[in-house]
Amino acid sequence: MKDLKMYINGTFRESRSGKWIDVLNPSTEEVISRQPEGTIEDVEEALDAAVEAQKAWADTPAIERAAYLKKMAEGIRKREAEFVDIIMREQGKTRTWATVEVQVTAEYFDYMAGWARRIEGEIIQSDRRGETIMLFKEPIGVVAGILPWNFPFFLIARKAGAALITGCSIVLKPSQLTPENCTEFAKVVHESGLPNGLFNVVTGKGSVVGNALAASPKIGIVSVTGSVGAGESIMKAAAANITKVSLELGGKAPAIVFPDADLEKAAQWVVDSRIGNNGQICNNAERLYVHKDIKKEFTEILLKKFQAVRVGDPCQDDTVDMGPLVEARALESVTAKVENAIKQGAKVLCGGHRVGEKGYFYAATLLDNCTQDMDIIHEETFGPVLPIVEFDNIDQVIEWANDVEYGLASSVFTRDIDTAAKVARKLQFGETYINREHFEAMQGFHAGVKKSGIGGADGKHGMEEYLVTKVVYLDTHYDE
Repeated sequence: MKDLKMYINGTFRESRSGKWIDVLNPSTEEVISRQPEGTIEDVEEALDAAVEAQKAWADTPAIERAAYLKKMAEGIRKREAEFVDIIMREQGKTRTWATVEVQVTAEYFDYMAGWARRIEGEIIQSDRRGETIMLFKEPIGVVAGILPWNFPFFLIARKAGAALITGCSIVLKPSQLTPENCTEFAKVVHESGLPNGLFNVVTGKGSVVGNALAASPKIGIVSVTGSVGAGESIMKAAAANITKVSLELGGKAPAIVFPDADLEKAAQWVVDSRIGNNGQICNNAERLYVHKDIKKEFTEILLKKFQAVRVGDPCQDDTVDMGPLVEARALESVTAKVENAIKQGAKVLCGGHRVGEKGYFYAATLLDNCTQDMDIIHEETFGPVLPIVEFDNIDQVIEWANDVEYGLASSVFTRDIDTAAKVARKLQFGETYINREHFEAMQGFHAGVKKSGIGGADGKHGMEEYLVTKVVYLDTHYDE
């Protein structure tokens, strides 16, 4: 078993508490490491270091900041195999998904480094003679990054890459379930030569470390990826200081299939969008709407693909399509939601059960006979379960798709451009994918509406979450 270390002000160390939290492999339920149980004092030490280091970092030319990000990307690539293995062990990703996560994380640091010469202000026309109005974009200060367990490595780059390139410092709190990849990445940061205090990692409980970060007046922005409940807690903690929050929370993405779609391709895209990362992505397809004219045919195609999904320990078999759910509570939650759907009238076409007696595996599950009023259509499942609802017309399906408290991702499958355009325009979701799987691009903007969050990440707009606007009015006629 491995003892992990926090990283504060350039030093690897244990917590002041002297306590530890075990980390399990969700495929075997075995303890694989333990993390320091961070305290409020640990958080304060990290914040003080981040505040002090950020002063000089803000004055450092962005192109010099970018050089460190490139070194981090290079360090990730040198240790790719190690990070892949860590993610597979502690989170349960398949090797394919873990490899993609590590590679995209390196690419993301390179991508953010590319913004060094493109962080721009503006010159605005004044109504007065001899006056120049200048709009500056400046770093927001210290960033608190609360990481999720489902993409624990990539989210380091999504938060720290944007923070560091804009001149901010950051304190990261990894998920209790998946801390090792973050503590190991701190070694990459250390080896890059990044000045001490700019990047810090404090492990421990969200109720202690996460809340202490969010409640601190030293924070400029709290960036959180997690559940709606976690987002609500962070907002409450941040409210006392009116601290800016950026939240990417839950989702209940609809996938809509029209009669003119390429049914074979659409079925594969739907499967990919449902079982990706073992069904544990905020923008996974969570519910399927199929037009009545193709319902039977499409369901048959989809069923064969669901039945072919192989579930198992990714550390033992590179060919499995899905690994385990992340923890026992996740398995219990998914099981309960399926059982409730059955009670409300859903029919299990395949799956609907745990796989094996060890590990938190759940079969790819397809549910038929579902109706819009069922809980499974409105509550986030966060597991490899897909309910099918039949619809009659475009207006009906738009209304049903929007009839949830979430608004992150959605998808449409049709060959008709008018249909695609109308549905995409009317759907109340931050992302709409047309004739493709659910998976965002780093140069886009990943953001939701409703209870799916506030703010967003990726691309220019995601980078600007870490900047504040300052306007200077320069009058050159003061001596006239």
